[in-house]
Amino acid sequence: MLGKTKTKYIQSLGQKKHRDDERLFIAEGPKIVAEMLETVPGSISQVYALSSWARENEGRYNASLVTEVSEDELSKISQLHTPNQVLAVIRQFPSSAPPPAKGNIILALDTIQDPGNLGTIIRIADWFGIAYIVCSHECADLYNPKVVQSTMGSIARVQLHYTSLPAWLATQKETRIYAAALEGQDITKMNTLIEGIIVIGNESKGISASVMEQVNVRITIPQKGKAESLNAAVAAGIIVSHLV
Repeated sequence: MLGKTKTKYIQSLGQKKHRDDERLFIAEGPKIVAEMLETVPGSISQVYALSSWARENEGRYNASLVTEVSEDELSKISQLHTPNQVLAVIRQFPSSAPPPAKGNIILALDTIQDPGNLGTIIRIADWFGIAYIVCSHECADLYNPKVVQSTMGSIARVQLHYTSLPAWLATQKETRIYAAALEGQDITKMNTLIEGIIVIGNESKGISASVMEQVNVRITIPQKGKAESLNAAVAAGIIVSHLV
């Protein structure tokens, strides 16, 4: 049974300040929690689950990590509109400096502010085997519950680094930098990249001038209809599917 103090503590992890202070975050639902238990078991701080989930998954986890809760208790600590069987409190991953782009394909995100978009882009990167994403400081927080849910577990496999994006790009002299833009080279006519940085811009404003100054090649998705633009995550998926 969860007391009021523990309930409020878990609830507080929905806020960035408390997540950062405690170096913890929340993941919810059988799919994501199973991914976390399999991929980063050492990062799991505690699991709160309905008895049905605990029985079904017995033997797949360290039993001492699991606290059984009622549906009402799970509802109180959940960040979801409809709580889903299990919630895990997880230690935030170690932070490090962005990797050199030489020899890698890296996504660079310029002020991607929608948590769902950021989470989906992380999932796309995982699908196509992209191990690193470099984010501007203005991007959504990696540990925002909506970001975590949108990654569907890919948060454990793709490394995100937050930095001054123009400054970092300026140091990558040996690697070509590609920017998603409305006008540029047609990605369907380009060769697969062996290495490179692919920049995706803000949902409404696109890529900032300070970032665009560092770009070598503008690339575009050929338009056939009348839509003004594409969702940032959708655009990232199309571009990566052609170039990676």
